[in-house]
Amino acid sequence: MPRKGMRSLCFSLKVPPPSSSPSRFSFSPSGPSFSETVMDRTLDLAEPIITKWDPETTTFARVTSLFHENRIEARDFIKTVSNLHKAMQFLVTENPSSERMIRAQNLMQTAMKRLQKEFYQILSMNRAHLDPESVSTRSSRTSISSSASDYYDDNDDDVRAVNDSIFEVEDVSTIAMADLRLIAECMISSGYAKECLKIYNIIRKSIVDEGIYKLGVEKFTSSHIHKMDWEALELRIANWLNALRTAVETLFNGERILCDYVFASSDSIRESCFTEITKEGALILLAFPENFAKNTKKSPEKIFRALDMYAAISNHWPEIDSIFSFESAINIKSQALTSLIKLADFVRAALTDFESVILKDSSKMITAGGGIHYLTVDAMEFLSILADYSNYLSDILADSPTPAKKPLPESYFGFSDSDESAAPEISQRMAWLILVLLCKLDVKAKYYKDISLSYLFLANNLQYVVVKVRTSNLKYIIGEEWLRKHDIKIKQFASNYERLGWSHVINTLPTHDSAAVDTPQKIKEIFRKFNTAFDQAYKKQSVCVVPDNKLRDDIKASVGKKIFRLYREFYTAHRRAMGKERNLAAVVRYAPEDVGHHLSDLFFGNIESGSSLSFMSAPSPTRRLKSH
Repeated sequence: MPRKGMRSLCFSLKVPPPSSSPSRFSFSPSGPSFSETVMDRTLDLAEPIITKWDPETTTFARVTSLFHENRIEARDFIKTVSNLHKAMQFLVTENPSSERMIRAQNLMQTAMKRLQKEFYQILSMNRAHLDPESVSTRSSRTSISSSASDYYDDNDDDVRAVNDSIFEVEDVSTIAMADLRLIAECMISSGYAKECLKIYNIIRKSIVDEGIYKLGVEKFTSSHIHKMDWEALELRIANWLNALRTAVETLFNGERILCDYVFASSDSIRESCFTEITKEGALILLAFPENFAKNTKKSPEKIFRALDMYAAISNHWPEIDSIFSFESAINIKSQALTSLIKLADFVRAALTDFESVILKDSSKMITAGGGIHYLTVDAMEFLSILADYSNYLSDILADSPTPAKKPLPESYFGFSDSDESAAPEISQRMAWLILVLLCKLDVKAKYYKDISLSYLFLANNLQYVVVKVRTSNLKYIIGEEWLRKHDIKIKQFASNYERLGWSHVINTLPTHDSAAVDTPQKIKEIFRKFNTAFDQAYKKQSVCVVPDNKLRDDIKASVGKKIFRLYREFYTAHRRAMGKERNLAAVVRYAPEDVGHHLSDLFFGNIESGSSLSFMSAPSPTRRLKSH
């Protein structure tokens, strides 16, 4: 019988209504039933093709791949098995123990052995073409190339021939995926899902496990993490960051795409299969941050790596949530969230430790020339880098109140700290940490015996703090109002330095009418007093340093404007009167230009003094923080 006729008999056959006239579909009580007739015809068609590919009967079938040898015959094989299964379903309700049923069952077992072999071969031989990277880059879970599956649905011989030529150049991975899906659907519908899944899980899990291993992800115990030195642990974290990105974007994503495609006919099988394949590797990967957070000393220098891991999980959370969307994968997502929580705890504890480091700094070492203290450099470097993580810190600190502190005036923060109009928690926390630093600097300023130098020290260090805030993301966290108020404080410190360091020089000169001094003795006295005061002030202030160009220029301009102007006026008014003085050089030691030159040389520090400047020799932030 032609194949098209057979297809009509198997799938379009309808039992006609009772009629008195004879019917070709009427069977005598003593003849075979309708189901038995269908089974006989199905067995006659199925037996030749199934036995041909029985790996236990012929060498050809044992060494040859059906799907590789003849794709059209492979498709016919699948359809034959499907028809056999349908015929068995018809017959089983009438006579489940009939000879026909036993023959059909034996034939079905032979077919399933063949399909298991084909399924295994396709998975094994196409490992390179079905690697997660190839699958994830060429496909998506919402739009899988359907060309291969469409090929198997074509009935027209001409279209089939065209598709044959197309598939000759079609991507190997696409064809392999279509073959796997065809076999899986056939085996599952025939009641052999368990055998199909066993093969798939073993091979694909080995690929995932191998991928995890190649990414350098290992399962560490708590003691391993606890005993690991920081340099080694930092390398592990850097590797983990790369591994997470690759695993989520490629490894797990590719496996989900492949699993969804191959087992598209069954949601429950897709779920159990994917979870079985990826669960172990995913849990090992996502548990590392929690292990780190729970078993590593919470010190400031480690906070950035903790934030890196927090950021990595947060950034990939939408993908993690989507890839592991199955109910059975809830433990994987739960582990990711647990790691986020533990990392957040670690960051908050490290910030508290950072504050403690500042408060416990008991060094009484003063920086030469009132320069920038190492604590200022270290702390602001730390905070400016921390500000780069502001998006994640906002989440971490949102539900974590700032540590208990005494009520302080609004001016200390630069914004309201009241409950009614409280600034974001991250803004309050950053402002608080800077305030802790400034208070510590106030203490250290008292170690200077020269009060003017203590004010210069405060001006220098606050200027450094303000510049760091203004040139980093701290500016957006703390705000312009904070900067404006602290700019004013810098000017106040600089003004106090100027008053205490130079007022005795200014006071030697008449501040109103220089010409009113009319006696030579008074004129000489003023010159001598100026010489003495200026020499003393210049000698003392020549060791001072102002690293910031703008602050240095502002202080020099302010000091110069007062001293240089007053001295020039007095010098111009009385130089001629002193011209007859025998010892003129001893009395008038400085021309106005000399005073100007001396003032312009100030605040670069006197290198010959033997004191190294703090901003030139300050330890690196990492080294300083580690020392605590």
